[in-house]
Amino acid sequence: MNYLLTILIVIIALEHLYFLWLEMFAWTTKAKKVFKQFPEELFEPTKALAANQGLYNGFLAAGLTWSLFIQNPEWQMNVALFFLCCVAVAGIYGAFTASKKIFVVQALPALIAIGLLAAMAC
Repeated sequence: MNYLLTILIVIIALEHLYFLWLEMFAWTTKAKKVFKQFPEELFEPTKALAANQGLYNGFLAAGLTWSLFIQNPEWQMNVALFFLCCVAVAGIYGAFTASKKIFVVQALPALIAIGLLAAMAC
């Protein structure tokens, strides 16, 4: 895997670790500053839902991180592709259902990484 792709995967994984922290541990504190459009009175009642969402973001980060440690190049690319596709789909769905900003923050970096993976496969 080339350095640019590795760096991009690390950035995407770190981003999802940040989402995990924000949604699981800082939902009623720091998340209020990030999700300004979300009504403040809903943060406490939705704490468990946000934690569940954060857990899924943690799984995405774990899968992307795992892909960096796989020694077999074919499997490394396959695992990275799978988790990048999951991130892209989640970002596209979020852009349609919640905020267009999610596309830029989540889906676009994953789509760029998928494009780099595809270019490497050719």
